[in-house]
Amino acid sequence: MAYASRIINHSKKLRKDPNFLLRDHAILVRWFSNDAQPSIGKRDDIRKIHRHYYVPSERETVSGSTTNGTGNIARWLKKEGDKISPGEVLCEVETDKATVEMECMEEGYLARIIRGDGSKEIKVGEVIAITVEEEDDIAKFKDYSPSASDAGAGAVKESPASTPPKKEVVEQPVSSPEPKTTKPTAAPPAEDRIFSSPLARKLSEEHNVPLASIKGTGPDGSIVKADVEDYLASRGKEGLAAAPKAKVATPAGLDYFDIPHSQIRKVTASRLLFSKQTIPHYYLTVDSCVDKLMDLRNELNSLQEASGGKRISINDLVIKAAALALRKVPQCNSSWTDDYIRQYHNVNINVAVQTDNGLFVPVIRDADKKGLSAISEEVKQLAQRAKENTLKPSDYEGGTFTVSNLGGPFGIKQFCAIINPPQSGILAVGSAEKRVVPSSGPEQFKFASFMAVTLSCDHRVIDGAIGAEWLKAFKGYIENPESMLL
Repeated sequence: MAYASRIINHSKKLRKDPNFLLRDHAILVRWFSNDAQPSIGKRDDIRKIHRHYYVPSERETVSGSTTNGTGNIARWLKKEGDKISPGEVLCEVETDKATVEMECMEEGYLARIIRGDGSKEIKVGEVIAITVEEEDDIAKFKDYSPSASDAGAGAVKESPASTPPKKEVVEQPVSSPEPKTTKPTAAPPAEDRIFSSPLARKLSEEHNVPLASIKGTGPDGSIVKADVEDYLASRGKEGLAAAPKAKVATPAGLDYFDIPHSQIRKVTASRLLFSKQTIPHYYLTVDSCVDKLMDLRNELNSLQEASGGKRISINDLVIKAAALALRKVPQCNSSWTDDYIRQYHNVNINVAVQTDNGLFVPVIRDADKKGLSAISEEVKQLAQRAKENTLKPSDYEGGTFTVSNLGGPFGIKQFCAIINPPQSGILAVGSAEKRVVPSSGPEQFKFASFMAVTLSCDHRVIDGAIGAEWLKAFKGYIENPESMLL
């Protein structure tokens, strides 16, 4: 989940048990007060404060669920004053690539909603709502609004007694004379105070990027892999800083409007730019005769209609053929790392789906082991959830290869797709068209339908001959679709 939030919980019961907070593991922050209007700044009003922030794991970062430290509230499913129970959904939160449900962790009442439906760019640790355990306490928070410090990373005002330690921390680097900053010995202590994940450090070393020049969006400002990728993607555009001035010089008669970036579009742009800058792409294209494939599809759809099942598309057959070709040529079902090439046993096919919010790539897991009807049903369900922006991370993480089809929906003859890292290949599928081909019959010619497909390969993983071997296997399944049943 690429979003972090906290809820203030006003409680009377927990004052009697100060150790309770050490046992509770929830994504909530609880502030306890005796007054009708809570005074958060007083230490006497706060018995215990326990913070739990949900932050992205390294697994999510590697699989592509990047974060920028902010999120949006799609809608609240509970109203102020409603009774809430563990497991109930409080609100829907827009992350980088999906809309996920935020569940209630304990019983109580929703006293006040701080950030309502449609709230944008909410920072990690920012207060979004207040819950209370007693219904009588709801009125105490009727006019409550968080202070500036509350809206940050969960900082709570401390009494004057707590300020000296902060001053001591600040004075340590300042105590050294300013000229010493130019000495080489001053650099290591500065780097020691930069918190970053192992993947972020490794990536920065590979590209000779100093961590000090990257702004972290992880917990407590730590640098994660996504921050390094964003920095690398934007580094090549430093010379375009004057672009906004060009907009000012736009002729007054030119009419236009600006469309704000959605979260998914920001992430997609960053990842695709990173892919083109760091992955050595090359492309292989073949034409496949699809006459037998369409005949088989018509027969299968007749059986589906008779049994009440859903129709099978050409794209479903393409996904199955691609999965079987990956099983036959497993070198293409791999990823590049600095120390080794990781070859996957699972064949998980990401399917590109275009929506109003941007491009989504839900995954069909173990596509080589599933039947055509199962693949068809799963693709339709995932595509619908993508258009509704309700995909969960498990719906798009863990893919090993991607299929992008612009032929059937849009009639595109042929195109080259950009690899979806950390994968090493993506198949671009064009439209089928009738062509005149030589024939051995008396008329000396006949008509046949051909479909152009282009395989984009990471040359670090897939050599040209390996890519050609995979396309040969794929073409064999397309032109002889009965072999997919063996």
